Amino acid sequence: MAKLFGTDGPRGIAVTDLTCELAMQTGRAAALVLAKKGGGKTKILIGKDTRLSSDALEAAVCAGICSVGADAELLGVVPTPAVAHLIGTHEADGGIMISGSHNSAEFNGIKIFSSKGHKIMEEAEDEIEHLVLYAPEEIKLSSHEDVGRVIHCENAIGEYISHIKEIISDDLSGFKVALDCANGCAAYTAEKLFTALGAEVLVIADKPDGHNINKDCGSTHVHHLMEYVAEKGCDCGLAFDGDADRCIAVDEQGLMIDGDRLIAIFARSMKAHDKLDNNAAVVTPMSCLGLRKYAAANDIRLVSSGAGIRYVLERMLEGGYKLGGEPNGHIIFLDDAGTGDGQLAGARLLSIMKQSGMKLSELAGDMPAYPQVKLNVKIPTHYKELWKNEKTVTDLIEEYEQELGSEGRILVRESGKEPIVRIMTEGKDFGRINDMAVEIAQRIKESCAFRA
Repeated sequence: MAKLFGTDGPRGIAVTDLTCELAMQTGRAAALVLAKKGGGKTKILIGKDTRLSSDALEAAVCAGICSVGADAELLGVVPTPAVAHLIGTHEADGGIMISGSHNSAEFNGIKIFSSKGHKIMEEAEDEIEHLVLYAPEEIKLSSHEDVGRVIHCENAIGEYISHIKEIISDDLSGFKVALDCANGCAAYTAEKLFTALGAEVLVIADKPDGHNINKDCGSTHVHHLMEYVAEKGCDCGLAFDGDADRCIAVDEQGLMIDGDRLIAIFARSMKAHDKLDNNAAVVTPMSCLGLRKYAAANDIRLVSSGAGIRYVLERMLEGGYKLGGEPNGHIIFLDDAGTGDGQLAGARLLSIMKQSGMKLSELAGDMPAYPQVKLNVKIPTHYKELWKNEKTVTDLIEEYEQELGSEGRILVRESGKEPIVRIMTEGKDFGRINDMAVEIAQRIKESCAFRA
């Protein structure tokens, strides 16, 4: 069965793979699936990032929504979490974000949100896929007075900034903060937000031109910010990705603080303030051994979800958990946001620094660090899922897992998007875990060749 949705909505090379025709059909199907229950006019919000292709895809999605009788409210360039938040305050039935997230400019994507401001669940995805890929004739177009309207929102950015300011009550004056806006959506919001919260702000990668989003900047390229923080004597650096739903921090020494360390800091703070419901945080299998050791030492439960932020959210909703996230900097605070929000995470981090009087290096220093090795092995498309049944592969993984015991771990999984097996080994001895990763990769390659 063909798939329209990956782990985070339809994605691809803009206009050629993710075509305007596909975007329009997705807009139509999404509007019908999200349609207001019990009748009445359906309204869908649309936001976009700074990619050159986002304008064309926005127009296509908008046309699709209106062609089935729903109204489309255009928010302009806003962070993804702004779309999720404004769905509720604008009494909309759903939202769509045109963004390729952390990817380079030639890619783009379509993220779809429910009326509750959450990424749509699998059942809704299946309905949209059915209409777009298998039953387009079931999409009934409107005409005459039934066609939807296009509404232009004049103050989406201001509303989003006000929302974050309501959540963060601390005065952040006295902090000198460097912000890496990834030449994306945060370039429109971050400086205004953190200045309004009282911080002294220095900004880099804040001049989007349609082509430079995430290019050698942002949460996937933190090295420039690390140098900048140390050079400028900042208390903290915050790096966002193209649509600002991720945050990676940099401490005052210029060292990176990834999503796992941020989750550790947030979990301990929430536990201390009796706000960590069920005394747990939701993480993915990619979260590191150091976080797991730290959580055990601090009597914090880690609940595992599937890989991907949508699965983190699903697990949080199922279990009533309030904190969840990934090592890449997606952090969800479910009491305040229905999706990952990089700027909210950054502001909360500064708030914890303010309340504790501690430097970021001190807050992050308690979590032990273990070396990791990551390798990718390309496999033939017809061999997907089959490598898991190769005894020579599974026996080797089991042997190495027994050798590492509780002082290391091995994660071998297939990519959800490509015919690639991802291998991650973790432990105290870098040389040994590197040998393990290489040997597992070689064993998978040999099994592929044998089965070719």
